Amino acid sequence: MHYTFHQLKVFLKVADCQSITKASEELHLTQPAVSIQLKKLQDQFEIPLTEVVGRQLYVTDFGEEIARRSRRILEEAEGIKYTIDQYKGLLTGKIRISVVSTGKYVIPYFLKPFMDLHPGVDISIDVSNKNKVVDGLIKNESDFSLVSVLPEAVKIDKVELMENRLYLVGHSEFLNRVKKPKDLGKVTLLYREQGSATRKAMEQYIDENKIVVGKSMELVSNEAIKQAINAGIGLSIVPLIGLRTALKREEIRIYPLKGLPIITNWNLAYLKDKELTPAHQGLIKFMEANKQEIVNKHFDWALNPLDD
Repeated sequence: MHYTFHQLKVFLKVADCQSITKASEELHLTQPAVSIQLKKLQDQFEIPLTEVVGRQLYVTDFGEEIARRSRRILEEAEGIKYTIDQYKGLLTGKIRISVVSTGKYVIPYFLKPFMDLHPGVDISIDVSNKNKVVDGLIKNESDFSLVSVLPEAVKIDKVELMENRLYLVGHSEFLNRVKKPKDLGKVTLLYREQGSATRKAMEQYIDENKIVVGKSMELVSNEAIKQAINAGIGLSIVPLIGLRTALKREEIRIYPLKGLPIITNWNLAYLKDKELTPAHQGLIKFMEANKQEIVNKHFDWALNPLDD
């Protein structure tokens, strides 16, 4: 059997995408090039790796097993390079981090000094909604997840990076209409999508204050919430991260209602039983040692917004 690492990489991408076309796009190869590599690998097995039903490509059970073993082979091969670097005294490796949408305003500030210190570590970031982020962590598709609410169904270790404070934010035109929690029933409330930790916190506040919601609108990202606030559509309870510029404009303001802010924590979470590489361990130690300095430098305004 004479398969190559390149053939295994191509097959894995086809298996992940369930499509030669999509795999070729992600690999930056032509479709014929992907098909040729897939055929060369298939020629070494008597059992099919894939099958086409209608116009859809599917990976067979045998193909799924080969894909799992191929992933381990490639990881071990990549590990040889990192082992050599470690013997040279260099910290190298790959770190995959999944981040909830609001976290994209947080994680770069914590990663930059680590990356400057360890240029041999490759870091990839995937931004998605909370459910996908947690699912990716459980399936080991990511090494770490940046979340404000920890999953309850799995055993997790974490580094608490900083507080995540949620305030009521809206256009200044609501100034004389919203002075106490129950006044929120008279305006349009802007919600994140179902499953969002921000939405859960907002709904809990509304329930605890027995607010009867009138009009509401659901949006799928904090950026969409920000634009709706800018347009004067309504108000929302949101993290201030990503809103600093908007808040400096006179028409956008924080409404200091009773019971606010809601305070959670940004956590860099990872599976308790995960086998940590030297790069993973290095990131954890760096975060623990430097998080307060990073928070003081970049996020003091978000923790004390009414003094900004």
